[in-house]
Amino acid sequence: MLSSLTTKKNIRTFSVSPENLTGEKGRGGMAVEGSASNAARDLGQGWKVNPYLVAQPGETVVLAEIKGQGAIKHFWLTDGAKAGRQLILRIYFDGHENPAVEAPLSDFFATADHTEYRQLSSLAMCVNPGRGLNCYFEMPYFKGFKVEVENRGDSLCAIYYQIDCEEKTIPADSLYFHAQFRRVNPLPYKECYTILDNVKGNGHYVGTYMHWGVKSNGWWGEGEIKFYIDGDGEFPTVCGTGTEDYFCGAYNFDVGGEYKEFTTPYSGMHKVGYTDKIYRSQRYFDLYRWHITDPVYFKEDLKVTIQALGWRSGGRYLPLQDDISSVAYWYSDSLDDLYPPLPDNDGLELI
Repeated sequence: MLSSLTTKKNIRTFSVSPENLTGEKGRGGMAVEGSASNAARDLGQGWKVNPYLVAQPGETVVLAEIKGQGAIKHFWLTDGAKAGRQLILRIYFDGHENPAVEAPLSDFFATADHTEYRQLSSLAMCVNPGRGLNCYFEMPYFKGFKVEVENRGDSLCAIYYQIDCEEKTIPADSLYFHAQFRRVNPLPYKECYTILDNVKGNGHYVGTYMHWGVKSNGWWGEGEIKFYIDGDGEFPTVCGTGTEDYFCGAYNFDVGGEYKEFTTPYSGMHKVGYTDKIYRSQRYFDLYRWHITDPVYFKEDLKVTIQALGWRSGGRYLPLQDDISSVAYWYSDSLDDLYPPLPDNDGLELI
């Protein structure tokens, strides 16, 4: 990547924020009234007059609506109320009526529970002090894009954000970015958890974030992840060896009898919730795995599942009934995939 900085580019840089909602050249910081008018009353125009948008309860706020060709390069956001799953993020490309990205805001940025902060340092996502949410997945568009946030909560929320973009000609074979949320609570006995299904087109899978709520004592991660590619039937082409193995750890993430949090460029378990005791019920874990150097390619369709397995007496596996949620990230040439409906507020609540 550093070598790409040494050549000339025919690119126009712009960003969309509350201080420049259109991203137009030379139009930033022009507000005379805005969310911080009172703080700037002695200084006036150009002095941080409108640094955030307010999302009222039940309101959907458009953060950006841009026409043209190019790509989103970086998306930074923080919400003043730490509203978490009460805020729903949607991103649309090229005027399509269905969102390519639809997920609770916190889950999209790989941090479902906003009440326990942990730093996340990776190539695709960063969560920095104090709750600065960052996404670095590139998102190409041919005709334009729209980003909106729905406030499902019962109180207003201040949304600070900046969407950094490049206006440029993109290759004709550029793919659309997608992100889809799912949750099952509890997972039915002896059923696999579905991370992604009913995806059609030509593309590649680039990442998984999981928020795993454990409902029983003992180790919970014996289950295998499976990628069903291009018409696979009962058995997949790619089958992992265990949950911690898929997230690039080993042996229960256990160091000295305790779970060990870690965050690396491509994988991590950056949060172990309720860290009073090891191997106890009612704990949760945040895990991510970015397939940046090893995408899972598909030409027709893709399905991704993972098992939830612990241990029972006699050295036997125990199918678990945990609270599992996930965000799947992928690129494809289609915008026609229909996502399952998001749960209502009770169905999203972390309990």
